[in-house]
Amino acid sequence: MKYEDIDFNELYKKQKELTTFKPKEKQAWDEKASSMNQRVHKSIYNEQFIQRLDLQGIESLLDVGCGVGNLSLKLAPKLKNVYSLDYSTKMLELLNENAKKSDITNIKTINKSWYDDWSDVPNADLVIASRSMEVKDMKKALIKLNDKANKKVVISYKKGGSFVSDEILDVLNKDIIKKPDYIYVVNILYSLGIKAEVNFIDSEGRNTIYKSKQKFIDSISWSLGSLNDKEIKRLEEYYDSLDLTKKQEQDYVQWALISWDKKD
Repeated sequence: MKYEDIDFNELYKKQKELTTFKPKEKQAWDEKASSMNQRVHKSIYNEQFIQRLDLQGIESLLDVGCGVGNLSLKLAPKLKNVYSLDYSTKMLELLNENAKKSDITNIKTINKSWYDDWSDVPNADLVIASRSMEVKDMKKALIKLNDKANKKVVISYKKGGSFVSDEILDVLNKDIIKKPDYIYVVNILYSLGIKAEVNFIDSEGRNTIYKSKQKFIDSISWSLGSLNDKEIKRLEEYYDSLDLTKKQEQDYVQWALISWDKKD
């Protein structure tokens, strides 16, 4: 078999169906919006993402999976038009509130999902999809982004295939099936004739929620789904065993930053 004969998108879809990490419904993101709005704007991830962008000749942005606007709001002052797309209505409500507080008037919100018709979504010079590529069919999603770009596309995708560390999984005595790693995305792009550039950036890790036992447990549950009583008990005992130094220790997770010039 030759490399070109491998259908990486089919491999991606099979792994996506098997993985422990299931996509969240709209209601779950609506419920998470307020807590996300309290912390995501201060994340080191934002500055690292923006620092990697080349905005020369860029006047417009389409931010897919924009959430509460952590990137849209920071990029809007540098651009003429920003289109912020998300399928969570609560996320978009908070984004609009944030924009109003900052006197930002050039953001237009769009309430759509990956699976909706995008024919009326404006094209933009730069299209980004930051930490929002949890899609069923990666090839279709990548083509959709490329089609909406006038010049460039930049996406980020979790490195490692898991949203929960091996340490926590050991505590839970839980086996998981990892989600497709970022290399699937790179290879699917290659199959489309796109030679993407790959860099890596950081975001804060699990320690950001060590300040509260309940937040810690809620965060693990958000990633893995519902936990049984024994698993919750193990997490409580683990949390109680941590000293102050461990709870305050800074740790990071990595995201692959994948970018390419628009392919016609």
